[in-house]
Amino acid sequence: MTPSSAGTLSASPGSASSGVWSLPDSSGSTSSDDAALLDSYSRTVTRAAELVGPATVKVDVGGKSARGDSERRGSGSGFIFTPDGLILTNSHVVHGARQIDVSLPSGEHQRARVVGEDPHTDLAVLSIAGPELPHASFAESKRLKAGSIAIAIGNPFGFSWTVTAGVVSAVGRSLRTESGRLVDDVIQTDAALNPGNSGGPLVGSDARVIGVNTATFLRSQGICFAIAIDTAKWIAMKLLRDGVVRRGFLGVGAQTAPVPLRLARQLGLTQESAAFVTTVEAKGPAARAGLREGDLILEFGGRPTLGVDDLHRVLSEEAQGQQLQMRVLRHTRLETLEVTPGLPQSR
Repeated sequence: MTPSSAGTLSASPGSASSGVWSLPDSSGSTSSDDAALLDSYSRTVTRAAELVGPATVKVDVGGKSARGDSERRGSGSGFIFTPDGLILTNSHVVHGARQIDVSLPSGEHQRARVVGEDPHTDLAVLSIAGPELPHASFAESKRLKAGSIAIAIGNPFGFSWTVTAGVVSAVGRSLRTESGRLVDDVIQTDAALNPGNSGGPLVGSDARVIGVNTATFLRSQGICFAIAIDTAKWIAMKLLRDGVVRRGFLGVGAQTAPVPLRLARQLGLTQESAAFVTTVEAKGPAARAGLREGDLILEFGGRPTLGVDDLHRVLSEEAQGQQLQMRVLRHTRLETLEVTPGLPQSR
């Protein structure tokens, strides 16, 4: 039997007696090509799990409940990022914990201390005793694109890691946490986030960490989120130095977005991305300065604003009380605003 122009089934030489058939595509390739691609994908996922899995830990916590009248227990995941035992995890996993115990895939158990936490980005840094512990390497999440391979690793059981794989569905998302805080520069992925995997690493095809798994919308099947590792690296540096992240407060929600090419050419702009304003809190510093939803922040404090990460960097403790210029693209025109960041409002 031979293939026809209508795409009928064909048999490879010597396969007629076995009844094994393949359907060639327009290029003449067969399922063997698909098998090779799947095998390559499997090797990529397996390699990432083998390299990063040993650095992925279980985090068990104990403390008082919100009312203070009962004991709270919980767990999550995290990952070691230095050989001497520094760990990244979620703030919501360890917040308010009286005791934190870390279990490594090797079977070792250690008591951990909190170096610092930042609820605004749902990140925390813990420390256990080293040296020469297995640790993960960081990638650069600013290079991520939709469609990139994403591998979520967690350690919900304390003696082995779990792995799910998919792709990056979108970058530059914003996610409001249960505390009401808006976390910006979030990666969306369809790699399933299993129970107990919150705080674990999201890994790229090169086995380097691209994000910290943080949450899943239970009502949206298959949609999971991770804090971009570029943000996590900056937060970790601040926590290691000060134990907290002090910021000026603008009162905006924002996400990284492209600058429309037509407008960029028309206005002579060279940057390809900016911080897109999604919400403006009433009576906040940004609202008083005249910032509006839909504005694209191009510059802030004299620095180009290519995305949310750049806003975070400018909004340091030094920015509080300082009058700063903000250059924005509003519809088809450029505007310059004067804004004075304040202290964060309590929620």
